[in-house]
Formats: sequence, C-alpha cells, structure tokens
Amino acid sequence: MARSMIQRRQEAARERVEAYDATLKRVVRAARPAPDFNKALAEARVGFAGEAIRDPTAWRPRMKSRDPARLRLAAARHLYARYPVSSALERVWLGVEELGVDEVRLRKGWYVIAARGGSLYKEGAGEWLTRKEVHRFLNPPGDLSFEAAFWQAVARSYTDDLGLALSIARSKVAYTPRRQFAFWREAAQFFCANPAPRALIDDLVDYLDACHRRDRRYSLKGRTLASLERQMHEWHRDLATIARIEAARRRAGRAAARAGMAAPEGGRWDGSALADWSWQPSAKEPRARREEYCVRQLRSASELVAETRAMRHCVSTYAAKCIAGSATIWSLTRRVPGKVERLLTIELDRQDRAVQVRGFANRPPLPDEQKVLMRWAKARGVVVM
Repeated sequence: MARSMIQRRQEAARERVEAYDATLKRVVRAARPAPDFNKALAEARVGFAGEAIRDPTAWRPRMKSRDPARLRLAAARHLYARYPVSSALERVWLGVEELGVDEVRLRKGWYVIAARGGSLYKEGAGEWLTRKEVHRFLNPPGDLSFEAAFWQAVARSYTDDLGLALSIARSKVAYTPRRQFAFWREAAQFFCANPAPRALIDDLVDYLDACHRRDRRYSLKGRTLASLERQMHEWHRDLATIARIEAARRRAGRAAARAGMAAPEGGRWDGSALADWSWQPSAKEPRARREEYCVRQLRSASELVAETRAMRHCVSTYAAKCIAGSATIWSLTRRVPGKVERLLTIELDRQDRAVQVRGFANRPPLPDEQKVLMRWAKARGVVVM
C-alpha cells in the first residue's frame, strides 16, 4: 500500500532524530575521573613514610588537576615541605623514567632533607659538593634541571662568570656518571680556565669520556685547549678510519658467507696461524731489568689504527690486505714494569716472510731491535727479507 505524504514526513523526521542521537553519542566525552589523591599520597610516601612532618590524612587539596605527576608533587609538599625549594629538586616527583632506582632515591632524599630544613651538606651532598656549592645548588639562578643546578654550583667555584658556569652546566658534562665525579670536576675546572663554545665542550666531553674509559689515570693537568682540540680531531679521524676498515671487513665476511666459507666474528679477521711470541733476556745481561719483548699479531681495525697513531706511519692502510689474507701485521713491543714501548711494526706475506720492518716514523730497525727480531724469526720460522 502506498504511504501517504504524512507518513513519509513522519519517517523522515524519525530518521533525522536517530541520526542526531548517533552524532551526539560520538561527540559527547566520557566523564573525567576524579583526581586520585590517595594514590598520589601513597606514591609520595614510598621509602620516606617515616620522614613526613604532617599527617597524610590531613591533606585537603583544592586541585582540579588529574595529572598524576602534579598530584604526586603536591602530596610531597604536604608530607615533607616546611620550606620551599627550587624546581631543580622538585622535578624528581614529576617524572624520573630515565633515572636508575638509586638515583631516584638520592634525589628524593635530597628533596626531603632540604624541604624539611635539614643540612643537605651534612646529610648527603657533602660527599660531592662543598658547603658553598651546596648553597648554590639549592639556590640556582633560574629554572634549571637537577643536573644543571648541580654543575653550575661546581663551575661557579672556579669562575665568577655566571654565563660560562651555566654554559658548562648545560653541556654534556652535566650528564656524566656521578661515580666518575672527580674526573669530571677536573674537566669542569679545565673549561672554566679555558672557555670554549658549548658545542666544542660537548665534542670534547665525548673525547674525554673515551680517554677516561681507556685509561682511568687519564688527567687534564698540563693540557691546553688547543692540544685537546687537536687530539680530539685525530680521534675523530681514527674513528672514521676504523669505520671504513670495519665496513670492508663486513663486506669480505658477506662475500665469504656467499661462497660457503665461515666469516670471522667479533670485529676481527683470522690472520696468520703463527702464535704470538714473548722473550725475557737473561738476568745476567747488563741491560736486562725485568724487561720482556713481545711480538703480537694485530687482528682488528682498532689495533691497526692504534699502531698507526703510536708509530706515526701508515700501517692502517694495509687493512684490506689483512682482511683478504694476503698480509699480516705484527707489533714488537718492549715491556718493563709500568711501561709498554712499541719498537717495530712488521708485515708478513702469505709465506710468512717479513717484507717490511719499520720503527717510529718509518725508521729502519736499530741494532738491538734487529737482534730481537731475528730471535723471534728463528723461533717462529719467519724469513726476514
């Protein structure tokens, strides 16, 4: 039966109402949950419940924020704060995902001590900072992070230039491990005495970190900014050389794998089957004082580059021959207690023949070195050309 005009209008009206209701359901936001004050209190009390100066149940916050971090900070202020403290200390309650458990504990402990009015110098910070540095840390110039506030306090012990101190505090110095604090304090003192742009400081921090990891006795005493910058550029060139050699080694490894051959692992190449060698002169010899001579094969990019840097020659350019197996490089060193001296660099061909022997800056072997070289050659069946 055909529908009348009135029925068609009524159906159209119902469809419009249904469409309108569906739209409302899509755009109406769900009710926001109430702020979870109990959770904020519980998080703020973890590890420091016995340090609270106020009753947790007496907290009557007038806050509309649902942000857990802001609620946690407000709870910490209620529980521990007798006096206001800087944002550098308060940030520990806002978010510490990138920090370790011990570091979080330390920073929260420092907040509790300072907010309650205790002596931060006597109760923890004195292990790293002087009294004056603690005062500067607690009263930083502006809104600084914890790390920046800490290191500007250190830097201001060595310079009256606040801008320079802040530049150091905002550099990579501020993110160095605190367990190596003595070394990085020395670095901060060096940069105060030798002002440099922040970008250069960041680059030098990377270089100094590599030096300190390689030798824990490394020190900045007696060094200049110019010499450090020159050594840093040499280090960058060494890294680039190592990267090129490693890329060639990986290409050779992939080629070997395609040919069904086993590729060397661990960033090294196989080299010669000859074993390393060492020899101690007889104690009856007048020059022998617990010295030892060693001949060791260099099987990695870093070892070749270190030999090049120490001996001032171009042996690192022989890496392709070493990777291909057409040559091996050996280093003759003399060891005495507390010192290792590089004497000669030796190139062997596939038949274990010494085709090149060079000392520092490509000089020929000295007579005493030649004697040790011949002793090693005889012991390992090497032919000296």
